[in-house]
Amino acid sequence: MTIAQAFDAIAQLGQRAPELAMYQDEPPQMASGSAGKNGYLHLSFAQRGERSVLADMDRRAPSLVQRALYWDESMPQMPCVFMISTSGCVLQGDRLMLDIHMAPGACAHVTTQSATKIHAMTHNYAIQRQQIVLQEESYLELMPDPTIPHSGSRFLSDTHITQHPTATLLYSEILASGRKHHPADRGFRFTLWSSHICASRPSGEEIFSERYVLRPDSQPLNGCGVMGPFNVFGNVILLTPVRYHACILARTRPRYHPDAGIACGASLLPNEGGLIFKVLGMEPRHVKSAIREFWQIVREEIIGVGLSAPFLWR
Repeated sequence: MTIAQAFDAIAQLGQRAPELAMYQDEPPQMASGSAGKNGYLHLSFAQRGERSVLADMDRRAPSLVQRALYWDESMPQMPCVFMISTSGCVLQGDRLMLDIHMAPGACAHVTTQSATKIHAMTHNYAIQRQQIVLQEESYLELMPDPTIPHSGSRFLSDTHITQHPTATLLYSEILASGRKHHPADRGFRFTLWSSHICASRPSGEEIFSERYVLRPDSQPLNGCGVMGPFNVFGNVILLTPVRYHACILARTRPRYHPDAGIACGASLLPNEGGLIFKVLGMEPRHVKSAIREFWQIVREEIIGVGLSAPFLWR
C-alpha cells in the first residue's frame, strides 16, 4: 500500500464509521489530514546475520522514530524502537498511519517514548490506522505506553494484522482515565473512543475480530460489566503458534482484587489464533505490572528467556 492509498483508506474509514457521523465538520484552524496532521510511519524489520535490524523506514510528520537500539539484555539480537510524535499529542483532524512489516525470522520490540495524549476537540476527530504483517517465524512486541483521552476528545483506532501461523505478535494497548481527581474532568470524560482490531492469515482466513465503542456521556464506564470501580483498562493480544497456547493459559491465573487495584484474566482466541488478556486497574502501574507478568510468561514459553529489569522511568 502506497502512502497515498493509506491516507485515502483512512479518509474513507472516517467517513464510513457510523460513530463518527456527527463529527464530520472541519477544524477552522487547519483542515483534517493536511500537512503536519497526516502522520505516516513505516517500519520494516529483517534478519541480518545473528541479529535483526530496522531494514527500512519511511515517515511523514508528525510521526518520527528513533534509531534502533539493542538495550534488551535478555534478547540482545532484537532491535528496540521508540516511536515519537513531533506534535507532542494527538489533535482534532489528525490522520495517523503505522505500517510494520516483519520479514521471515526477524524480531523487534516497538514502543512509544511516553503516554499518548489525545487533546480535547471541538471539531472533527482523530484516526489511527495500524497495519501489521508478520511473515514466517517472525516475532514482534508492539507495546506502546498508555493512551490518555482528554475531555471532549474523539478517537478511532483501526488495527489490521496479517500473521503467518509460525509467527508471534504480542500487542498491547492501555487506556487511562486522565485527570480522575480533577473536578472538571473526573476521570473518563472523552466523547468517543472506538477501537477495532482484526487478524487474518496470509491466505485471507480470519482469525478473530474485536470491536468496542465507548461513549461515557451516554453509557458511563463505571458501571457493572464495564469498568466498575477501576480507572485503567489494558488489552493484550497474543498471536502465536497453537503449541504454546495451553501452557501460557495455564500459567496466567485470573485475579480479582479491587482493594489491591487489579482484576485480570486470559482466554483463548477463536480459530486457534492465540490468547487475549484483559486487565483493569486503579492506576497505570497496576495494569503495567499485570501486563509485564503476562509478558514474562510469553517470553519464557515462546523464546525461552525472561525480561530484563524495567527502566526506572518507565
